[in-house]
Amino acid sequence: MGLFDLIFPKMCLECGKEGKYICEDCISKVSKANTICPYCRHFSINGVTHENCQKEYGLDGLISIWKYKGVIRKAILALKYKYATEIGKEISEYTIASLRKLTLPSVYNLVPIPIYWHKQNTRGFNQSIELGGNIAENLRLKFMTDLLIKKIQTVPQAELSKEKRQKNLKGSFGINPNIEIPNSVLLFDDVFTTGSTLFEATKVLKEGGVKKVWGLTITM
Repeated sequence: MGLFDLIFPKMCLECGKEGKYICEDCISKVSKANTICPYCRHFSINGVTHENCQKEYGLDGLISIWKYKGVIRKAILALKYKYATEIGKEISEYTIASLRKLTLPSVYNLVPIPIYWHKQNTRGFNQSIELGGNIAENLRLKFMTDLLIKKIQTVPQAELSKEKRQKNLKGSFGINPNIEIPNSVLLFDDVFTTGSTLFEATKVLKEGGVKKVWGLTITM
């Protein structure tokens, strides 16, 4: 038994059953995310942004897998705040299986939401890169980890109100000038709450020349 198994014994984070951090029974009980327009939050076929909700530098659509509840919520929190990267492998496996059942947009580049370099060095990883790498490999997408950069350190979004989240992120993202700009991007993050992170990152990508940007999150 390794050190990791001593700190995080392989038991379901929800029911305690041994063998996996996310057991089949508990993940099956988590409600699927609603298929919605990312702006008005009303139903939309395949998550496409409604025509009257479209913005010049806005998301073209959104794909989310689960609601932010139950075992998947506990797994994301463990990954994010306890640095349990092994849990990320199970999250990505379930995510890949779910994505294979969906109608996905014709986008071939996966771009993870970046975190500030100092935070990544302190934490040792970026959860969007940990999860996104597995997803990109299995879905045969180009994984572009260096296209989008975080220019400044910001206050964690979870600590702020909706209004303050938008102000907190303004001007925090940038595009790497040494990377060729792709025509389309699937922008990946773990959680879609107010949408502030995806909206700000999308604005920067489209201002930089990307024509089509879809959002992909594990939960909402």
